Amino acid sequence: MFERARHADVIIVGAGIAGLAAAHQLTSAGVTVSVLEAASRIGGRMATEHIDGFRLDRTGQLFSTSYPGLGGADLRLFQPGVLVHSEGRLHRTGEVGRSARWARARALASAPRPLDQARLGAALARLAATEDARLLARPERPALDGLAGRGLPARTVSGFVRPLLSALLSDPDLTTSSRCADLALRDFARGRLCVPAGGAAALPELLAATLPPGTVKTGVHVKDASISRVVTAEHGELSCRCLVVATGARAAGELLPGLRVPDFHQVTVVHHTAPAAPLPDAALVLDADRAGPVSHSAVMSEVDPSRAPYGRVLVSSTVLGSPPDRLDQRVRRHLAALYGTGTDDWELLAVHHDPEAVPAMLPPHDPRRPVRLLGGLYVCGDHRDTSTVQGAYRSGRRAADAVLRDLGVPSSYEAPPLRVAA
Repeated sequence: MFERARHADVIIVGAGIAGLAAAHQLTSAGVTVSVLEAASRIGGRMATEHIDGFRLDRTGQLFSTSYPGLGGADLRLFQPGVLVHSEGRLHRTGEVGRSARWARARALASAPRPLDQARLGAALARLAATEDARLLARPERPALDGLAGRGLPARTVSGFVRPLLSALLSDPDLTTSSRCADLALRDFARGRLCVPAGGAAALPELLAATLPPGTVKTGVHVKDASISRVVTAEHGELSCRCLVVATGARAAGELLPGLRVPDFHQVTVVHHTAPAAPLPDAALVLDADRAGPVSHSAVMSEVDPSRAPYGRVLVSSTVLGSPPDRLDQRVRRHLAALYGTGTDDWELLAVHHDPEAVPAMLPPHDPRRPVRLLGGLYVCGDHRDTSTVQGAYRSGRRAADAVLRDLGVPSSYEAPPLRVAA
């Protein structure tokens, strides 16, 4: 295969969301592309592990139905949305439809208070209608400081907005740029929280399936790269007209000396199976009290039944920051408080820790960092945009646009909308 295709118009290093998005747009415009991935699978951090019939995501990414692109994805909604554990009880936020089964399962307090709920709804509605330019023109500060100027009661901020943003940004201390936090909160306001059916890996697989056969080559390690060629450990030198580096930030810095490598937020995902579902609904549970290591958790077999064998229960929980000692023991204790049930008989399925899961977006942060370094050389990924799946996808599109302009090739590709599963 490599002997027949040692040259391509564009070589893309990295088959994560950014690289696949760029390849999708370039091949749609008729440009020949070769995507080289060092791992044995595509998707980068968007990986799903298969263990005993369970599908276990390696990172606890949350998605919004408002994300553009990635058309055709089946999305499983968190129903009835978000529940917040505060002061020893689960509180329903009420931002989505109610579930009658909750009345039979557990008495839940109403939170935020009715007046707070109205003010929160009005604030989210205003944010949903705000365009990028206005958000990016706001004064920039750490996100936690920015929450004080939103006109919301302190109880609403601490009891809902802060834990929600921490989960969306994978940043428990909310050191992220307030502008990036506003973008994430706006995505939440415009859509509904969801996950892809079958696991996070379904999204890169969906993109890869749109590419011509043989475009993506896994198990290929790039040792050296320039505008007109790459040198691989397995297949020697491959030539090209343009090079797009679409790896993670650290790997990109190794291929392109001088490229700034940001700090990172650590993420650990802990998967358990339980004898019975601790909640009867597919809600996302947030911890407003920060009383333990878990930032958010969900009964994923209720959200997406395809992630667990028939009749089995999957509970997936996300820990932000450095994982504590005796992780499983402390997570179980925290989950017992969050769900109001014993966890001693839960079985640990897997623990996935990524010390570089999410590039930090400390202020000042430019969410539209240049992807064109010079003619013929481009870089994309969530570290060039916002540290989200949407940011990675958008940066890949921006890189492809820059390549097509430099090659003088018109692009008519338009990203189709996401399809929400019924």
